[in-house]
Amino acid sequence: MSQFFYVHEVNPQTRLISQAVAVLKSGGVIVYPTDSGYALGCMIGEKDAMTRITRIRQIEHDHNFSLMCRDLSELATYAKVDNQAYRILKSCTPGPYTFIFKASKEVPRRLQNDKKKTIGIRVPDNVIALALLEALDAPLMSTSLVMPNAEFAESDPEHIRDLLEHQVDVIIHGGYLGEKPTTVIDMSEDGFEVLREGAGDVTPFL
Repeated sequence: MSQFFYVHEVNPQTRLISQAVAVLKSGGVIVYPTDSGYALGCMIGEKDAMTRITRIRQIEHDHNFSLMCRDLSELATYAKVDNQAYRILKSCTPGPYTFIFKASKEVPRRLQNDKKKTIGIRVPDNVIALALLEALDAPLMSTSLVMPNAEFAESDPEHIRDLLEHQVDVIIHGGYLGEKPTTVIDMSEDGFEVLREGAGDVTPFL
């Protein structure tokens, strides 16, 4: 049975954030709010937790997982980013974007796209997500909580509780979120490619 935390959307309770981080550090899986719906998260090095997430999502090996970062200072450790890309990232983060880069050696192979050796990077514009990342002091391995055969990430934490209370360790209720998928930009090769147009403005990449 998962723990269910009601976390304030503007002023997250430090006690609850600390409890969620403790669960992550012990190898747990959490559901937490982002600026594009709810997501599943675990620590980068926790192979068993990642396996649980892939089972919930029923995703394939070529799926691009994302690393949720609190700011761009963490990004260069995990992704190969040139100066031009960094300048654009600075103007678009935090925000509803997922950026695809070639992964650095710091990213475990199991988190990378099998064929392209890429990793998604996000800096979410959500107070609760950023509080988690700050307290964790590390990126979070993450994927949107899109259930099998669904089109969008789950937005109702009460419904998520009904679905997953026996499959995850913590569910953070951070409000009811709209259906706002991220804009996905592939920056792993020369130039930029818009893979999905979502909430983030694509104008800088055209």
